[in-house]
Amino acid sequence: MKILVLGGSRFLGRTFVEEAQMQNHEVTIFNRGNQNEGFQDVEILTGDRFGDLNELKSRYWDAVLDTSGFIPSSVLMSTDLLKDRVKHYTFISSISVYQDWVQENFDEKYPVYAMSLEEANKLSKNSNGYEYYGQFKALCEVIAEKNLPGRVLNVRAGQLIGPNDYTDRIPFWIHRIAAGGKVLAPGNPNRPVQMIDNQDLAQWILSMMASQSAGTFNATGPDYTLTMGEFLENCKKVTGSNAEIVWCDEKFLLDQGVAPWTEMPLWVPEEFPLEPELNEPWKGAFSVNIEKAIASGLTFRPLEESLTEIYEWEKQRNLASDEWKSGMSRDREEELLQLWSRSNV
Repeated sequence: MKILVLGGSRFLGRTFVEEAQMQNHEVTIFNRGNQNEGFQDVEILTGDRFGDLNELKSRYWDAVLDTSGFIPSSVLMSTDLLKDRVKHYTFISSISVYQDWVQENFDEKYPVYAMSLEEANKLSKNSNGYEYYGQFKALCEVIAEKNLPGRVLNVRAGQLIGPNDYTDRIPFWIHRIAAGGKVLAPGNPNRPVQMIDNQDLAQWILSMMASQSAGTFNATGPDYTLTMGEFLENCKKVTGSNAEIVWCDEKFLLDQGVAPWTEMPLWVPEEFPLEPELNEPWKGAFSVNIEKAIASGLTFRPLEESLTEIYEWEKQRNLASDEWKSGMSRDREEELLQLWSRSNV
């Protein structure tokens, strides 16, 4: 296949390009040209999806992977231009499109956010838009389907994992476990967590492109119930760490002002509402139903294999303590561990 990747230089996009090349597909990347180091035998088109799409004109591809679509107006421009130039369009969406994660095991029919293009345009002019991430992604899905009816694969991805992870969520845990000592962990060790390896996702998307399969799919993993405790034990195994996991209950963490997800990656409280204005805890955050994607061919390699790759990549970065985008500082962690220990005397 001739495949166009919108974005392609970071995280999922880079993994997808590598997988596509391994399968002998012809890959073209379109982006602003800022992070294309290391690519070989890939056509690179330079432009800006917020206005400068000239390099895409008079060109045709079998399939498109849109990894960077987020602002609805930009997705409108790209799909409007490409609708007569491609056979199939894959849009990387997110499970953040759902109005909440209260219900456990929710599937693709669960209610999603609704927003008009006019409102989205106004909001995107006044902020970077990330506070409306779910709303914008949901609208992008609608726009893509309207411009390419019956030809869009909407991938509602969960937590992506793999090398080149600029979010630092999984790398934080691997790095922290590797350092050893007492490690503060959130809530219940038997609480489920979900994540999807970029390599697994890329291979599945390529298969769906080849068959020109369309529709909306939740895409996270694994295909069994993975607990937070099991995840951290896998981190210990991969890093050879003797870390001691100290599980602190959710009330303690919330009372101490610990921020779920950002300061404590992979933690969404299951006993308390995520925000004061919410009525119920989001117990379904890590129990998203992925049966539809599995039935269509999504498979998963062993978690230990994924974590090993991330660990080898992470060791090469040597980030300073203030360079991490996610996770808790060691000083803050030590303070909380001491408080927790005193509260349980």
